[in-house]
Amino acid sequence: MSAGPDVRLNAWVHGHVQGVGFRWWTRARALELGLTGYASNRPDGRVHVVAQGAREDCQRLLDLLQSGGTPGTVDNVVADWAEVGDPITGFSER
Repeated sequence: MSAGPDVRLNAWVHGHVQGVGFRWWTRARALELGLTGYASNRPDGRVHVVAQGAREDCQRLLDLLQSGGTPGTVDNVVADWAEVGDPITGFSER
């Protein structure tokens, strides 16, 4: 069990990340880490990832998003940390 309150990670992933299985891959990693949230395609070509859970698990997901081991090509990830918002059930692709 992790110490401290849960957090919400908002990550905007820039690069060639649509149409390459990126959201599915992100969902699989998030579920392995026990996180809830979603990954959604944005009209400008980015993928917006929202994850809620223990800070260390959200940080691990962020590290994976930046690892270079994702489908497609990640050029940049802009992350923002916040308090947990409304509860989210599961992790979905939007």
